[in-house]
Amino acid sequence: MSDDSWAVAVDLQESTTPSLQVRFVKETNASPKTAENGGSRKSWNQADLAEQSLLNKLIRRSLVRNRNQVEVLQRDPASPLYSVKTFEELRLKPELLNGVYDMGFNRPSRIQENALPMMLAQPPQNLIAQSQSGTGKTAAFSLAMLSHVNLENKWTQCLCISPTYELALQIGQVIEQMGKFCPDVKLAYAIRGNRMERGTKLQEQIVVGTPGTILDWCTKHKLIDPKKITMFVLDEADVMIATQGHRDQSIRIHRLLTEKCQMLLFSATFEDSVWKFAERVVPDPNIIRLKREEETLDTIKQFYVICREKEDKFTSLCNLYGSLTIAQAMIFCRTRKMAAWLSVNLRLEGHQVALLSGEMTVEQRAAVIERFRNGKEKVLVTTNVCSRGIDVEQVSLVVNFDLPVGLDGKADNETYLHRIGRTGRFGRRGFAVNMVDGEKSMDIIHEIEMHFNRTITELDTSNLEEMESLIS
Repeated sequence: MSDDSWAVAVDLQESTTPSLQVRFVKETNASPKTAENGGSRKSWNQADLAEQSLLNKLIRRSLVRNRNQVEVLQRDPASPLYSVKTFEELRLKPELLNGVYDMGFNRPSRIQENALPMMLAQPPQNLIAQSQSGTGKTAAFSLAMLSHVNLENKWTQCLCISPTYELALQIGQVIEQMGKFCPDVKLAYAIRGNRMERGTKLQEQIVVGTPGTILDWCTKHKLIDPKKITMFVLDEADVMIATQGHRDQSIRIHRLLTEKCQMLLFSATFEDSVWKFAERVVPDPNIIRLKREEETLDTIKQFYVICREKEDKFTSLCNLYGSLTIAQAMIFCRTRKMAAWLSVNLRLEGHQVALLSGEMTVEQRAAVIERFRNGKEKVLVTTNVCSRGIDVEQVSLVVNFDLPVGLDGKADNETYLHRIGRTGRFGRRGFAVNMVDGEKSMDIIHEIEMHFNRTITELDTSNLEEMESLIS
């Protein structure tokens, strides 16, 4: 089936998880829209949130090391705080416990320790949880849905909504893997293009999909009786409310459910807009959130280099490589055109270079990052698509070939922090070098210095002795 084709829903009886019956059809894979060469910052952020979330899911094969402390706010402060250190303590069905171990989970992650007892509690408890990709969040609510299913009831009991069909598929794959020893549990994907016969009722106990299609299945097509839904999971809430239409569709789905339905909401970030949305959707919740770690630049030495044009920037970059012992480097450019020019010239100098930009599919980007992480390329040239959420321990140098600037022409401090934060990971020493090509760029450097209350030191890359003294 081609990427842009449509198909009729099928039952995949022979798949990698043959015991769990799945209804699935893939939706059109549209090309990602970016603002690398212009366009709306708002629309770029909307696409970026969803694509970045999927990218993280694709590249994180195992749980990430999370140093954040978890803060638990209980609905009933008098209730004893219950957490688990082993999956056996949850008293799961043997088939589910086998599925958990088969997926490679040996012990609960930090978010799972605290969230699973609440999600599995009787009577049911509502939950709002902050959790980033790679922390075991998806496995946690997948386990909750699989545990929640009453096999005697041949109707949909658990609804899980996700902002994009790619993310929905990722969730479904986790449910399939974890439920591989549960032959009577059925899963359906509510994504556009999955055509179902009107008037029939789904017998799949778990439905995962996007808000628009799930809303249609509940209202227009009557495939799901929302009054029979007993667990509602809303994943990637921050992405959801940043995507046009999804916020309102999610609220409309929520209104169809009964007050007894258990509500579980997850988000990687909790800005005010997310909190307001969460409070509207999840009544009387328990809350799990990450205690904010202070963003630290203590292990990163920051420099700027005065240049006239891109050729001077390139010469300075080559001088850096001639004087530094660099494990791996990430170089950020403003546009795809500049990133392509730079990667070609670096290859001509004999460097192993990977190029990452927004016209690639998410899967292609994940493959590039995987190669870089494995050391097959030593230099990653990229636009902003790679500034967030990717930890490569061996990155020792970040270069802002173009400084991050907002639509207002001022320094984009958040992007700057995310960019240079790719080095100095896990307490290692790192270097950030900023290329300055005029008075406007120098003003940006001063704005960044004031924002972070840090001095960025001038570096003359043509003076080897000075570089050695500053960088050592």
